Amino acid sequence: MQRMHVGLKVSNIGEAVAFYSKLFGAEPDLLRSDYAKWMLDDPFVNFSVDLHGDGPAGSAHFGLQQLDAPELAHARKRIDDASLPREDQNDLVCGYQLQHKSWVFGPDGEAWEVFHTEGLAPDGTYGCDEMPHTGTE
Repeated sequence: MQRMHVGLKVSNIGEAVAFYSKLFGAEPDLLRSDYAKWMLDDPFVNFSVDLHGDGPAGSAHFGLQQLDAPELAHARKRIDDASLPREDQNDLVCGYQLQHKSWVFGPDGEAWEVFHTEGLAPDGTYGCDEMPHTGTE
């Protein structure tokens, strides 16, 4: 099973947390001064807001969160079998969490990450490697 991911860049964490908590009817599962994440079951989505990343507030990236490492391996095989180019980033800290991910880009350059999260980063840092380029630049 995959969980949809939307990562939204915002200009003010406090305002975003207040708005999305009301919209979802739930408080964030992870909250920091520059980041918040909701792991919702209805809709089945990992929705995060943060102050980081390229682009203006309101820009987003999307993803498919895999529930475990074997599912990530299966998703990577599905991407390869579909002849979609992917760029992997393994053993990284992103959004305060330990992750392994693959990036693929849609026809208009929209970024999709296919990833598995192992848990929180032990040192409590945000960290995130630069997103690979779309190839359309």
